[in-house]
Amino acid sequence: MRYVFIIISICMGIQLAHAQTYEIGLVFGSTNFVGDVGSQSFVQPNDYLSQDKTSYGAILKWNRSPRHAFRLTVIRMNTFDSDFRSDEPGKLSRGYAFETDITEFSFGLEFNFLDWDLHELKRPLVTPYLYTGPAYFLTNEFFVENDQLVKGNSTSNFAIPMVLGVKGALSRHWIVAAEFGARYTFTDNLDGSAPEEINSQTIYPTFGNSNMNDWYMFAGITLTYTFGRKPCYCNF
Repeated sequence: MRYVFIIISICMGIQLAHAQTYEIGLVFGSTNFVGDVGSQSFVQPNDYLSQDKTSYGAILKWNRSPRHAFRLTVIRMNTFDSDFRSDEPGKLSRGYAFETDITEFSFGLEFNFLDWDLHELKRPLVTPYLYTGPAYFLTNEFFVENDQLVKGNSTSNFAIPMVLGVKGALSRHWIVAAEFGARYTFTDNLDGSAPEEINSQTIYPTFGNSNMNDWYMFAGITLTYTFGRKPCYCNF
C-alpha cells in the first residue's frame, strides 16, 4: 500500500495548471482467472466481488488528441481458482486449486469513441473507450506434485489486454472511469497445466486443453488527476 500513498502524495503536490494534457491516478478492482483449473467462465460477478482478489495500481496517461491517449499502467493483482467451482465431474474429482499474485506492466493506446476535451465542460463529458497494448507480467510457476498444485519459482511472460471502459469528468481536474478487460497470455502454465514451460529437469504431469492459453480478467475503477500545459491537437 505504500505505493498508493506515494501516488496520492504526487497528486496532491501537483500545482493547478491552465490545461489538462496528462492524467495520473489510482486503479482499484478485482481479477478473475480462466484456464484449465476452475469453471472457465469469463464473467462471474461473484468472483470480482471477492475481497481476496483485491487489485490495485497506478495509471499515467498522455492525452495526445481528443480521440486517443497513450497510457501506462502498473497493477498488482491477486487471483485464484479451484476445480470445486466447476460443474464438470472430472474437475470435481480432481480437486486442483491455486492462488497467485500477478504484477502487470502495460503500455498502449486508449481510443475514445467520443471527443475527450476537458476544455469543453459546458456539456457532460463522458465517453466509452477501448484500450490495448503490450503487457509484461510477473507471477509464479505452478506444477502438479502429489496430486496437488504446488507454487514454484517466480517467472514472467507477456499478455495482450483487451479493455472496454467508460469515463467521465467529475470536474476540470478529476476523471473517474470504470472498465473491464481480458488479458490473453502467452503461456498455458499460469495454473500448472503445461509444466513443460518450466526450466526443470523434473517431468511433471500435464492436464487440460493444450490448445488454449490462459487468460486473466480485471474489472475495476480508476480515479485520475489532470495536469499539464495546453495541448495542441491541430499539429498531430
